[in-house]
Amino acid sequence: MKATPPLPEGYEISTDPHRIDAGRVHHWLSTDAYWALGRPRDKHDRAVEGSLNFGIYDAASGEQVAYARVVTDRATFAWLCDVYVDPSVRGKGLGTALVAAVREHLRPDGPRRLLLATHDAHGVYEKLGFTALDRPDQWMVLAFGQ
Repeated sequence: MKATPPLPEGYEISTDPHRIDAGRVHHWLSTDAYWALGRPRDKHDRAVEGSLNFGIYDAASGEQVAYARVVTDRATFAWLCDVYVDPSVRGKGLGTALVAAVREHLRPDGPRRLLLATHDAHGVYEKLGFTALDRPDQWMVLAFGQ
């Protein structure tokens, strides 16, 4: 297993749902994340409510600077999604540290795999041990559209 990179000094990670700045996260995703552009706020709020949420916060101000969401039954299945780092703090390793924290948080639950989909961040995830599917022909999707 790949080593867990440290969280840069001055930041903290939390899974406390009360700390999530839902308005800020919705703005990030619905205006700047290709996979969630235009996502309505009510749909975003339902997704957050039904998920395990991770936030990275500036330790001094408490301001949220990154977000990740996991859809999981906390036993056999986990899907990582909505990983986002505010543009003002990109390049500091926060995204890598956030995904590593998700991986380590889930490890004791024992899911067989942690899945994700990405268009452009393969390098971030590969550093943490993610690989392409060995047998993509075994996977199927039922697309409902938007």
